[in-house]
Amino acid sequence: MAGGNTRNSKRVLASDPALALPLQLGRKPKALADDDDIVCELCQLGDREDQLLLCDRCDQGFHSTCHRPIVFRIPSGPWLCHRCSSTRRPSIKEFPLVQTKIINFFRIQKSFHLGEGPKKRKRSSSKFVKKKSRRLLAFVPSKDPFQRLKQMASLATAMTCSGVKYSNELTYVPGLAPRAANNPSLEKGGMQVMNREDKAAYDQCKEMCTRGACPPLLVKFDPHEGFVVEADGCIKDFTIVAEYTGDVDYMSKRKHDDGDSLMGLLFTEKQSKDLVICPDNRGNIARFVSGINNHTREGKKKQNLRSVRFNIDGEAHALLIAIRDIHKGERLYYDYNGYQQDYPTEHFV
Repeated sequence: MAGGNTRNSKRVLASDPALALPLQLGRKPKALADDDDIVCELCQLGDREDQLLLCDRCDQGFHSTCHRPIVFRIPSGPWLCHRCSSTRRPSIKEFPLVQTKIINFFRIQKSFHLGEGPKKRKRSSSKFVKKKSRRLLAFVPSKDPFQRLKQMASLATAMTCSGVKYSNELTYVPGLAPRAANNPSLEKGGMQVMNREDKAAYDQCKEMCTRGACPPLLVKFDPHEGFVVEADGCIKDFTIVAEYTGDVDYMSKRKHDDGDSLMGLLFTEKQSKDLVICPDNRGNIARFVSGINNHTREGKKKQNLRSVRFNIDGEAHALLIAIRDIHKGERLYYDYNGYQQDYPTEHFV
């Protein structure tokens, strides 16, 4: 299980009318009246019935792969097509956040100011350092403070349009999985423990975010994929790009979840204790990073991030790590099936 970009809920038409669920109480679905009338409004074909969606408002049909943005997962809840949905292409101009609102939105410490830049890291002249194994790197924020405001505004816009509150931490909500359930020692086969050097880079990333020194990333809206994330500066290999955050819950309770932005957190010997990160109410920029189509060679070539889970201070965390140098303007991708092979990616762009 992993994250994604399309956040709307949908309903699929069952090929057998007897299996179709009522869309609204007291209303007869169009599909039950005349199956032959149900065709995709975009391609005008009625084939691929397992992909045919029916809008709850206008009763028009759309193939999941014809609809824009593409509907990657077919859930069980009500669905509105792009014409009826209130979700539309957002614009930064429609969301003019001033500096004080940016500070409040991301809960930035009051010591933040526009002239603040990233801390310089000491360079070692020892040749022995080069022979050591690679260590994780903290992200390097954009030097231009106004560009950082633009980056944060793009994320604030996407999160506001998606109805998600910003959180850069794992959250434990009453009624969901408790903090005690996040025990890395239960991981099947064991979970790698973050060493001291990598922990220093991780802590630096967390500290920079609290000061408003965000990763050099921009959130944009793609008509095919929905919200996507692009590099707004060069990102070096082995850089910690973001941590996947949100509410922690048991995976067994989310098997029929309509959301397609879940991230596996803990895989144990007992499936009832497996955990997942749910960013549908709280999260950060990681929830908008795209997934590759791992059924094609072209899709696999796009991958520039990897989801890696670490034992950090006795709790499991999922980090998105750069697996090669990423250039400015390059879209971010990782494999949603990094730990499990049950996520449908064949229709990803």
